[in-house]
Amino acid sequence: MKLFKTLCGPLVVAVLAAGFAANATASDADVLREMRDRVEIEALMWRYVRALDTLDENAYAAVYTEDGQFGSGRNVTKGREALKKMVADLKKSRAEREAKGEPKQPPMHHIITNAHIEFIDKDHARYNSYWMTVFAGGPGGNPPRVAAAGRGVDELVRVDGQWLIKSRNVAPQD
Repeated sequence: MKLFKTLCGPLVVAVLAAGFAANATASDADVLREMRDRVEIEALMWRYVRALDTLDENAYAAVYTEDGQFGSGRNVTKGREALKKMVADLKKSRAEREAKGEPKQPPMHHIITNAHIEFIDKDHARYNSYWMTVFAGGPGGNPPRVAAAGRGVDELVRVDGQWLIKSRNVAPQD
C-alpha cells in the first residue's frame, strides 16, 4: 500500500501536468494560426488595393468569393463577373476620355489605414478600417488630391484555405 501511495502522488501530478501542457499547446496553436491569418488577411487587402489601383479586373475579382460583393451606400455589385465588369468599365471609361483628348488622369492610390481585424471564428473575420482614394500629383506640380475618404467594414471568409472578401462595405451606416 505504501508503494501505491508513493507512486500515485507523482502519477497524479504527471497526468495533471500533461493535461495542462496539452491545453497550453492548443492555445499556442490557436495564437499561431491567428497570427498567420492576420498576415494572410493583410496580404489579401494589399492585393485588393493593387488590383484596384492598376485596374486589373481579374485580380480584383479574384480577391472576392464567387458571390462576393462590393457596396457603397445603396449601390451594391455582387458576384465575381459583376465585380470584373465594374473595374473593366472604369478602365474603359478612362480610355474613352483620354481618346477624346481629355487629360490623362493621374495614378490612383487606395489607402487603407487603422485596420482592425476581429476573428468571428477560425474561418470568418471582420476587417474594420478607414480608407482614402488619392490621386497622385499631376503635371505642372499639381499636388496629390484626396478624392474620397470613409470607413469600411469587410466580411472575410476562408475558402479552401484562402482568405477572401465576402462583402466589402465602404459606406456602413452606424
